[in-house]
Amino acid sequence: MLHFLPLCKFAGAVASLLVEFLEVAITSVIFLKGIYPKEAFERRRYMNIVVHKARHPQLRDYISSAVNGLLPFIQKGLVERVAVIFFNNDDVPIERCVFKLNVNLTYNSKVEEADLEFSLRSFFIKLPFSEPLTKVLPRNCRWEITAYFRSLPESSSSKDAEIWIPTDTKQWQQPPLIIPIKSMSSEPLGLQLYLEHPSLSEPKN
Repeated sequence: MLHFLPLCKFAGAVASLLVEFLEVAITSVIFLKGIYPKEAFERRRYMNIVVHKARHPQLRDYISSAVNGLLPFIQKGLVERVAVIFFNNDDVPIERCVFKLNVNLTYNSKVEEADLEFSLRSFFIKLPFSEPLTKVLPRNCRWEITAYFRSLPESSSSKDAEIWIPTDTKQWQQPPLIIPIKSMSSEPLGLQLYLEHPSLSEPKN
């Protein structure tokens, strides 16, 4: 039986599916980077494929609250990218794992939910076999989730905006080196996953 998303609920349904996907995908990236012991995660099934879920409540809640806090902004088309940024001991970014979003809010045709899930499932199949993603980082790495908005949300209009604050993260001075991992381009949802590393000409200090 095919399940089509009703047109009137299209934006909310696609955004909810995307947020759910991001929560699982970001957890998978953290697992693959080896920052925490493998025992900090447990195997679960998602979209009929085995993924990893954080067992530690603080780790699980941080990822969940950060990503789910983006839901109203994704519904409005305000979120351009969601990144997991890894830092060295000097708080300088050494790697960014970027999810670039493209949600077509004006799409006016019926959407088969199974098709969207099939496309998103392919990311989880790709992740464990991507050499750049499975390159383990030092255990003492600090990391954070950062969202890049097309325009700033009004904090007075939503309590969800209050959990997102302007970042003071150090930025690279040179354009980064980009390593594509996986992408999907379809209506109404486009998604790119890639890594960013500092340029070889990036100042060390």
